[in-house]
Amino acid sequence: MLLRRHYIAILITLGLAIGPHSTHALETISKQVILLDSRTGTVLFEKNADERMAPSSMSKIMTIYRLFGALKSGSLSLSDNFHVSEKAWRKQGSKMFVSVNSRVKIEDLIRGIIVQSGNDASIVVAEGLSGSEGAFAQELNEIARRLGLNNTNFTNASGWPELDHYTTARDLSKLALATINNFPEYYHYYSEKTFKYNGIKQGNRNPTLYRNIGSDGLKTGHTKAAGYGLTASAIRKDRRLVIVINGLPNTRSRATESERMLDWGFRVFDNYELFKAGETVIHVPVWMGESSKVPLLIQHDLVLTLPKKARKNLKVSVVFQQPAPAPIKKGEKLGILKVEVPGKENLKVPLFSGIDVHRLGMILRLGAAIKFILWGETG
Repeated sequence: MLLRRHYIAILITLGLAIGPHSTHALETISKQVILLDSRTGTVLFEKNADERMAPSSMSKIMTIYRLFGALKSGSLSLSDNFHVSEKAWRKQGSKMFVSVNSRVKIEDLIRGIIVQSGNDASIVVAEGLSGSEGAFAQELNEIARRLGLNNTNFTNASGWPELDHYTTARDLSKLALATINNFPEYYHYYSEKTFKYNGIKQGNRNPTLYRNIGSDGLKTGHTKAAGYGLTASAIRKDRRLVIVINGLPNTRSRATESERMLDWGFRVFDNYELFKAGETVIHVPVWMGESSKVPLLIQHDLVLTLPKKARKNLKVSVVFQQPAPAPIKKGEKLGILKVEVPGKENLKVPLFSGIDVHRLGMILRLGAAIKFILWGETG
């Protein structure tokens, strides 16, 4: 007698019910902005996030990213130094005030770029790493492609306004996350508030560092055409948000808008951990197996970023074949975890067998078939 197998869905009660994303209206005078949760990548708010814009000195995040990469690979050390060319020395705009034909230590250049936003220091790094600023810009573009910054192009190291030098708020948020995640040993430089070089002390232009809101980076920017911008990150209670905001009329609005939007993101949203990697989600009956049940495991942490107040309509269910026919190999896909949040696209996560289940021998299979005929048991 053949067993009729069918797929069923079982609703899982988690003890946590969360509704759809917030519909709170959030207005901002910025021209471009994106606010996201770093752990899940969930975008909490965006406005013209894919619109091309001049990144101004926020470009220096990529210059520093390239420099951090050289340090991490061991091809460069913090105590090494680079020569200051006349081109770097003459560069206008924000400056570290390096001296022509001097040599500057790498660690000083890092601080000169991050804290003092030195255009001169950025060119020193570009020429030291790549020979010329043009060659350095091409390297930055290669890194951008690898990071998935598909709407970004660099023509210089400092963010000096040029027609083909552009990015988007979304791309800058990706770059900020890559910096934080890939270079934790060097990221602390972004939180430094002051740096003194050549007898000149300058303060970090990032306003969020001074506002007791959990900020630890990253970089401001400003050009006449693009307005005032900021790429920033903040942590509260082990939760990190990243914001990119641009096109603001002055430094005051840059400070107040970034703080207001970070506060909103932390206040309205939170992260909810549904399952941990390797956790058993459900046990499924097995047909003709040495084990009567098989555990279905989730491979990765399942964390959702959702509004705190919406707690009524989240549904989690498992779809699987009933019963699962032996033999079964460990790691074999046997089901799907389905997460339904009203107003959003359903999330489907594959579930895998946590053990090997061998098929019963012929005699035992015969006994199992008889048990099924008599009592409906599938073991």
